[in-house]
Amino acid sequence: MPPAGVKSRPAHRCTECGYASAKWVGRCPECQAWGTIQEVGAPASPLRAVAAGPVTAPAVPIAQVELAAARAVPTGIEEFDRVLGGGLVPGAVLLVAGEPGVGKSTLLLEVAHRVAASNGPALVVSGEESAAQVRLRAERIGALHDRLYLAAETELSAVLAHVEDVAPSLLVLDSVQTVRSPAVEGTDGGSTQVRAVASALTAVAKSRGMTTILVGHVTKDGAIAGPRTLEHLVDVVVSFDGERHSTLRLVRAMKNRFGPADEIGCFEIGDTGVAGVPDPSHLFVSRRAAPVPGSCVTVTLEGSRPLLAEVQALVAASGGGGSPRRAVSGLDSQRVAMVNAVVERRGRVRLADADVFAASVGGVRIAEPAADLALALAIASAAKDVPLPRGLVAVGEVGLSGEIRRVGGTGRRLAEAARQGYKVALVPEDAGSAPKGMRLVEVPDLGAAFARLF
Repeated sequence: MPPAGVKSRPAHRCTECGYASAKWVGRCPECQAWGTIQEVGAPASPLRAVAAGPVTAPAVPIAQVELAAARAVPTGIEEFDRVLGGGLVPGAVLLVAGEPGVGKSTLLLEVAHRVAASNGPALVVSGEESAAQVRLRAERIGALHDRLYLAAETELSAVLAHVEDVAPSLLVLDSVQTVRSPAVEGTDGGSTQVRAVASALTAVAKSRGMTTILVGHVTKDGAIAGPRTLEHLVDVVVSFDGERHSTLRLVRAMKNRFGPADEIGCFEIGDTGVAGVPDPSHLFVSRRAAPVPGSCVTVTLEGSRPLLAEVQALVAASGGGGSPRRAVSGLDSQRVAMVNAVVERRGRVRLADADVFAASVGGVRIAEPAADLALALAIASAAKDVPLPRGLVAVGEVGLSGEIRRVGGTGRRLAEAARQGYKVALVPEDAGSAPKGMRLVEVPDLGAAFARLF
């Protein structure tokens, strides 16, 4: 028994989520990770009264807090600034994650070049490539500048020394998993090392008012590698993704303390680097001379940006000898399965003995329910081999009973469709007024929608 006034501290802690336990277990009960529970220490010292100490700054009324230090500085790359909420905030720490080869280093090198040209020195520290390799990339994309500094280091102490020498307004570390701190134990890239490096750089960024961008690896499931506390340490978490066979790259803000956390930026990667695409709707919609069966256009909403996207479906006779095939690309497979069942049961379109393939156009991933109606129309059109009318766009969520429900931002969605030249919109009831030049067709359920079109 511990003596009076002594409180025993749990002797084991999860390195991923911080869950504390009095005994060792093989699997963390909190985050379900295996082998992450480690012994951390002995009983805590006796409880002591904490006396008042010095403060870093006096408390002031909230209306008198100075805002200049928290205002975003635009980078000059509009699509990147849109995701960040206006630009880079001095002292902010950003975590940019994405699969290898997707274009993270190229984009951030261009960001560093723009900052160096307009806002002061920028420092790029590469732990994965040599300085010569980064120099070749910078020359290829035209990112050479006298105030853009480059270093290749893997020791935290060396990185901090470069920060002292250069005094940059922006630090880009590529990547945080390749830098190690000699002050803590652990393997390179392990959770302990990553946490220590990120904590040290965050403290330096806040004290110097230096914007810091950390590049992070991802796991095979697409999640950010390293301890989950890494995402809590930083101010902004940005995901950079895209299909390898496509030139389209999407930048999404998963966490943002300075702006909206649901914005999306569209880029196109080429020989000269990564270029922003201010109007990407044409990338996700096929251009053809005549309508074809199994295709329908919808409007998705990514943050405040409406994007036109095309959903395609193919229904073919099953070869027999087993269950019919269901293949999905760019859509949520569980939602596609649900819409398939609703189309068959409520729309009376036979699919039980047919193979059904569903996909999005242009490599975009559609996950929101607003595309349900377009998917259902595409499946029915493919099954009946009847094309939908030209100039039709469909927006609505499909319920299990076949009803068509309203979705958020309908006005912005329809305005974007009208701007792109679409004349007819299939929408749920009470969807609001139609934009100029567009006619709304309101349908209460899936049966009524099929009756109007087929």
